[in-house]
Amino acid sequence: MKEINLALIKKRRKEMRITLQDMAIYLGFKNASNYYKYESGKYRFNAEHLPLIADKLKLKMNEIFFIHNFAKIAK
Repeated sequence: MKEINLALIKKRRKEMRITLQDMAIYLGFKNASNYYKYESGKYRFNAEHLPLIADKLKLKMNEIFFIHNFAKIAK
């Protein structure tokens, strides 16, 4: 099973100046606090959240998963 790169999601969200509340609304969460629990790793995103996250953050689906080849990450 692939692991979601939560640090990348958070970093990209901040780079794009998207708030926790913006993400919560986009994904259908009740509030920013609920979304934060997912982004921080307390809860796991559901499969249906992933394409929405990729779309909102202008990422390809494969980019939101960890790459275990650290040479590629360094580029």
